[in-house]
Amino acid sequence: MKLADFIHGFDHLFFPRTCQACGHVLYKQEKVLCTKCLYHLPKTNFWHHADNPVAEIFWGRVELNAAASFLFFNKSGKVQHLMHNLKYRGKKQIGPFMGELIGKELKKSKQYQTVDMVLPVPLHPDKLTKRGYNQSALIAKGIAQSMKIPVYTDLLIKTKNTESQTKKSRYERWQNVSRVFKLQNPSLIKNKHILLVDDVITTGATIEACAQVLLHEENVTVSVFSLAYAQG
Repeated sequence: MKLADFIHGFDHLFFPRTCQACGHVLYKQEKVLCTKCLYHLPKTNFWHHADNPVAEIFWGRVELNAAASFLFFNKSGKVQHLMHNLKYRGKKQIGPFMGELIGKELKKSKQYQTVDMVLPVPLHPDKLTKRGYNQSALIAKGIAQSMKIPVYTDLLIKTKNTESQTKKSRYERWQNVSRVFKLQNPSLIKNKHILLVDDVITTGATIEACAQVLLHEENVTVSVFSLAYAQG
């Protein structure tokens, strides 16, 4: 037995790597998700269609080039478990891993092939300090790496630490995030096609507020993508 295999087996015995969706122990060649969960991901395939349920959320609200999500989100399902691990249990490796999967799909989509840069929906500094990371930024970095384009995590900032959106109505969500985002160094996005990335889209209020700030700048195009879509 090679030393590397012995060390791997020892670590696996005391610190087993598990699938972040189903919890089963991963084989040596598997990362983040087991082969079964990876194969059965509930993909929306919305990025192949301009008219899709996520894009429809923003019709008449903000002018986007494209909008889509990677996975369907169902309560108590594997995607919820995956996202809970990413957002609240410190499993940061999920973000870049899922982002790379997303990037591979977006490179095949005509709507997203002209994207120049990736921007994540920001967290307020207080929440970022408390959590230790921005899950949307981790996803965005994976997408950018896969698409071979830059990602900027500090151009768009959140100036107010708003309340959780979870139990709010669609109108309350919009009120909660209206005018709380600010753009730094606006010249960097001039004449650019920006991919705005979030972890989950429900009513689209946060994305809309961010997009409005970006679209205020000269000749900017905004497309949107999230890891999951939860029907509001």
